[in-house]
Amino acid sequence: MGYTGKILRINLSKGLAQSEPLNEEWAKAYIGGKGLSIKYLYEELEPGVDPLSEDNKLILMTGPLTGTIVPNSGKLAIAAKSPATGTILDCSIGGAFAPEIKYAGYDAIIIEGKATIPVYIYIEDDRVELRSAKGLWGKGAHEAEYALQEELDDARILAIGQAGENLVQMSCINSELYRQAGRGGIGAVMGSKNVKAIAIKGTKGISTKEIRKFMVWMNKLKREDTMSEDNMWAYTDGTPMIVELGQTTGTLPTYNFQQGTFDGWQSIDTEAVKKVRVAKKGCFACALACGNYSEMGKTQVEGPEYETLAMGGSNCGISDLEAVIEFNRLCDDYGLDTISAGNVIAFAMELTEKGIHDFGMTFGDIEKYLEATGLIAKREGIGAELAQGVKYLAGKYGGKDFAMEVKNLEFPGYEPRGSWSMGLAYATADRGACHMRAWPIALEAFGDLDPYTIEGKAQLVKDLQDHNSAKFSAVLCDCWGLSEELQAEILSRVLEREFTVEELLTAGERTYSLARLFNEREGFDRKDDYLPERTLTEKLPSGPSEGRVLPREEFEKMLAEYYALRGWDEQGRVTEETKQKLDL
Repeated sequence: MGYTGKILRINLSKGLAQSEPLNEEWAKAYIGGKGLSIKYLYEELEPGVDPLSEDNKLILMTGPLTGTIVPNSGKLAIAAKSPATGTILDCSIGGAFAPEIKYAGYDAIIIEGKATIPVYIYIEDDRVELRSAKGLWGKGAHEAEYALQEELDDARILAIGQAGENLVQMSCINSELYRQAGRGGIGAVMGSKNVKAIAIKGTKGISTKEIRKFMVWMNKLKREDTMSEDNMWAYTDGTPMIVELGQTTGTLPTYNFQQGTFDGWQSIDTEAVKKVRVAKKGCFACALACGNYSEMGKTQVEGPEYETLAMGGSNCGISDLEAVIEFNRLCDDYGLDTISAGNVIAFAMELTEKGIHDFGMTFGDIEKYLEATGLIAKREGIGAELAQGVKYLAGKYGGKDFAMEVKNLEFPGYEPRGSWSMGLAYATADRGACHMRAWPIALEAFGDLDPYTIEGKAQLVKDLQDHNSAKFSAVLCDCWGLSEELQAEILSRVLEREFTVEELLTAGERTYSLARLFNEREGFDRKDDYLPERTLTEKLPSGPSEGRVLPREEFEKMLAEYYALRGWDEQGRVTEETKQKLDL
């Protein structure tokens, strides 16, 4: 129970679609979502595959809770080998596309090969068609989705913008206009296959044997837990509330991480966003509704989320909320990751201000900052180089010490000099600098733990990574802060078998080490678990974290302790003993 037992495999090169049985042994070991998609990629991709070749695969994976009435279970895992980093890459996207896969009769869709012309994939239960996307190619993601929605009525749609078509390594996959699978160039993988969009309709239901009993229990859970005070922040504020948390702890990225506080922070904080909020939105089966529809001037957008406010706001020296909202809208339409786009624009601004290379824009330059989004997506002018990320720019022009990236994935919105555990989380994340693998700053700088010590931090990061790996394999939203005991109980009821906390966390640990094995065979090891020099040697000049760095010696100790806890060797390679322990 919890699975349809079928996978839809679409070979674009052959024009062939066929269903096949879900590997039940893998599903039991990896649950679904993140874990199961990584397992399929590990088994099916040859080492050294070019991420933008037809040999890469794009996997859309649901979980056992998808399509049920379990709250906050509407997300979809999308996985491939990353064009940005060369690592394993899995992203998640909200909305209602994932349940539609289940209602069409599948647990996952695996897309391989490359279409000879631009197409969109249309799926309606057992019917699968490749349809010409000639009229959509070259258009923004919003225009493409509007056109398909008008043609297909109530289909659920994934689409890419010009950034994905042009194989930009920070391109996204969009759904419902403003929801994105956003990091590592997942949109470029879809574009490399000549796929502009995927549309799906499903009419098959899903069920559990004791549905009435389950619904009674779930409704009780919704009343008692989902909308509890601990989770109300998602509805009342959403992620913009983190702006103030970052400012008051000295962890708000400012001027390309030169500072941890921003003088104009109150212009882009949650209270500012609330003033222009016109509606709320939740994903499928969501009782939290963290989404904010904002309207300012002529611009409407769902957002901006914290990451956009930080990376497209303070990090670029932009305190004009209307400009940040327009940046958000442009990135969404072009299909750009706002985190990487904001980061690379800020890096170019610092290179210009330091006289290293003139990109024609400086911190706070709204006109050039907004113009850069289209140039990046279309690879035009300075955008041809910005599209290749900060590591490329640093290699060509200089500024390596303040190129804020790990494994060629740009930093998200948390300053690790004011939260040492975030530095370890960035360095050891499987897809490069990432806050979704672990968000220890919530317990450290934003919580009660000392942010300027390494004591206990390796264990903290490992535990959070295992927890999130399991949670994202069940495909539960990170906004729902439910316990591991409750996750295990929900899975037990849906799967109709005992599912223990130990089994849950083992699946999370297994997934994390399998992702490491994928990266390991691509040549990654300890040398790639680094932090930029700015983090290790350049003291923050002001704010609550003034004078702080993450000392190199302390970082190396923390990293070594983390490897030992994971059962990896001194170079960060998974040992044979750990492989046996986790059945890898």
